[in-house]
Amino acid sequence: MDNAYHPLAPDWQVQHWFNTPAPLTLSSLHGKVIVLEAFQMLCPGCVSHGLPQAVRVHAAFPREQLAVVGLHTVFEHRDVMTPAALQAFLHEYRVPFPVGVDQPAPRGPIPMTMRAYAMQGTPTLTLIDRRGRVRQQHFGQVSDLVLGAQIGALLDEAPAGAAATSHVAGCTDDGCAVPATPGPTGAAE
Repeated sequence: MDNAYHPLAPDWQVQHWFNTPAPLTLSSLHGKVIVLEAFQMLCPGCVSHGLPQAVRVHAAFPREQLAVVGLHTVFEHRDVMTPAALQAFLHEYRVPFPVGVDQPAPRGPIPMTMRAYAMQGTPTLTLIDRRGRVRQQHFGQVSDLVLGAQIGALLDEAPAGAAATSHVAGCTDDGCAVPATPGPTGAAE
């Protein structure tokens, strides 16, 4: 089990959702691994790599264990990347997973969720574990092989709230104890 400190993922601050009947929250996805793909529809790396990769992840992993969520986080060309334009974009590019529009900041160009996650730009892919902790964040491109290994490791971790189990008696997530052996009187020493 990974004992490193991992911060809780900040709540998403979204002004509009697409491809979902109800707004999504981190708490509504608790117990699932989350792949959060932050993008802008006019970002070449997002269109050529980030979004196609997120679509492949969405198709490859079981939805009861993993959720792919898009975050349209606009910090430039805000006047042309409107929610109406995004709706057409998602349809044309056949993006099947839920996509939220990041809430613009009251001051400055960096939207609220992008700022809360300290993203450096787009595309940014963030992996959130079953307990709601940020485990990885990739700015730019990450290979499918590396991403698949990271997702697989998170899926192998015990689900949130599940008790640790072991196939070997005396073992926990912290280690395996040597079984007590009977002494000459038959009592365990």
